Amino acid sequence: MQALNIHRPGMPEFQFVLFVTALCTSRVTTLNIPAGLRTALFDRCWVLIHDSPPPRNPEARVLDLRPWTELTVEAMAETIRWALSEAGIHTLAWDHLPNETLTGPPEARVLMDRLARHASEGREPAIGEAADGAPHTPTEEGGGGACSPR
Repeated sequence: MQALNIHRPGMPEFQFVLFVTALCTSRVTTLNIPAGLRTALFDRCWVLIHDSPPPRNPEARVLDLRPWTELTVEAMAETIRWALSEAGIHTLAWDHLPNETLTGPPEARVLMDRLARHASEGREPAIGEAADGAPHTPTEEGGGGACSPR
């Protein structure tokens, strides 16, 4: 069983938001967040950055946070923490082994596998470090996966 303290997750807010929303949209059945709350968490984060309603197609339910500011990401993290705390959930718990095959969106699978790999190594990835430990080169947009002002 894996666990994540929502108040002290041991990762940057950017990763926390992506990780929790990826868990909420995954098909992991052992997650201790009820289905309705899982949907509500993703939907609340979605409306903070989009004018359109959240997608209903499971494969389209992925957040791209690269073009948003740190303030937006912090608002999402607070939204997640508030909703989970209101439901009495202070630690997320799920049973997912890193080598299990996930059927969720590829973006979510990559993030979940990366975080699981680093969790099993007992450390957090360094800023600018790729999942394999190699230096990360920023993308053409220059974001390199980090929050950038919009």
